[in-house]
Amino acid sequence: MAATAPPHNAEATEAAELAGFGYRQELHRSMGRYASFAAGFSFISVLTTVFQFFAFGYSFGGAAFFWTWPAVLLGQLLVAACFAELAARYPISGAIYQWSTRLSTPAFGWFAGWIMVIGQVVVVAAAALALQVVLPAIWSGFQLTGGDPSPVTSTGAANAALLGLILLVLTTVVNLLDIRIMSAINRIGVTAEIIGAGLIIVLLFTHAERGPGVTLHTGGQGGAIGALLVGSFTAAYVLIGFDSAGEMSEETRAPRRTAPRTILTALAAAGVLGGLLLLAGLLAAPSLANGRLASEGLSYVLTSSLGNGVGKALLADVTVAIAVATLAIQTAGSRMLFSMARDGVLPFSARLAKVSPRTGMPAGPVLVVGVGAAALGLLNLLSPDAFLAIGTTCIAMLYIAYAMVTGPQLLRRLRGTYADGTADGTDESGRPLFSLGRWGVPVNALALVYGLVMTVNLSWPRAAVYDPAGGHWYFQWFTVLFLLVSVGAGALYRWRSAQRVHSAEEPAPALPEPIR
Repeated sequence: MAATAPPHNAEATEAAELAGFGYRQELHRSMGRYASFAAGFSFISVLTTVFQFFAFGYSFGGAAFFWTWPAVLLGQLLVAACFAELAARYPISGAIYQWSTRLSTPAFGWFAGWIMVIGQVVVVAAAALALQVVLPAIWSGFQLTGGDPSPVTSTGAANAALLGLILLVLTTVVNLLDIRIMSAINRIGVTAEIIGAGLIIVLLFTHAERGPGVTLHTGGQGGAIGALLVGSFTAAYVLIGFDSAGEMSEETRAPRRTAPRTILTALAAAGVLGGLLLLAGLLAAPSLANGRLASEGLSYVLTSSLGNGVGKALLADVTVAIAVATLAIQTAGSRMLFSMARDGVLPFSARLAKVSPRTGMPAGPVLVVGVGAAALGLLNLLSPDAFLAIGTTCIAMLYIAYAMVTGPQLLRRLRGTYADGTADGTDESGRPLFSLGRWGVPVNALALVYGLVMTVNLSWPRAAVYDPAGGHWYFQWFTVLFLLVSVGAGALYRWRSAQRVHSAEEPAPALPEPIR
């Protein structure tokens, strides 16, 4: 009996803390530290995103696009440090929405959550489309529609939509089963991804064709500065989602202590692995000038440098990483949707806020995220330009949502109203909560400036990037239009909700006196 008492007491304490924020413990709290780390790392998913965007970054920035990686990593570490503080103070599902609401106003926080959840749906679609980068390279039979498998061609884009749809069906089913099953698959997948990434890095370095000095040459399209700004899209797309450890706080044991550390370690580990993977790919590529690196990316490097057998085996590991990333991102998006619905601030909130007592999973949000991502993925059937439009749109949406947290957080610091979030300022182990201390203001300010600059960079309607073939103005302006429509739809919903509440509160009009 004594051996089982401490966990029970810990669960009771964590449930009581959650009740202090006004919520019941409905999600199953079963995730430990590694599972929390896996939640953040699998959202970032180095193998998924580097393989997906390597060719794009190289085509614009040349080999020098490698240097955009440490620059973006530094900026995101600043943001992650701010989020780590908030994860310790507010260990609640729907992290971005909850943090922004508590730091600013309910209306501002609602828009942060609205933008974030839509962005997460788009990220799920973009991650699922990444299968096209690796599966046809493993076996031509995965090119179900026939023709050129490159994602930038019409046949490749159409096949990406079909493969992505199949994957989304599978991840939706897993996300409906049980949090323990989902977490176990996530942990296994992340372990396989880390091992696979390490093997790829070592093998590519042993097959290097040139020295690291090649990274000083820009090449690519356009001038050096412009090329590198576009080349930074690769790092910007990869190094997001570290906040997922905070999203899963209500399912994590000792979240005040665990989540801040796993937010930072997931991003740092992904940053190191991703940077080495980029460098190894550039050094081992058989040729930097034949055009294949700019169209096929790392899949070309693996199969050409390591041989079909080893290369395809490693690509199979990348496939696992893509599947697990899609699963993890869908999970994070569903928790954001659940958190907002629980507060009754979304359409059909009552249904979306239901959690299965048996599985501990909110089925409604899982289905909404899966169906929404599938619908966006099918845009690829219209044009191969949709692939990049979807990818950059999701990054920009997340960067905006992040800024809607770091902005109010900075204002609170400057006003001296930034609170600890607990009565005694300690975590579950009795140690002080994670804090930036006197570095809080400069780190927070730099994080906000970095996020705003990158948002503008990502959203800028460059025709050469978003509509290279011409004739599709809506793809050139896709990110801006998508954001405006999202904000407009949110504003319309908020206005109509306010009108309904106002009408319900108004007294019924007095009836006229009967004529006598």
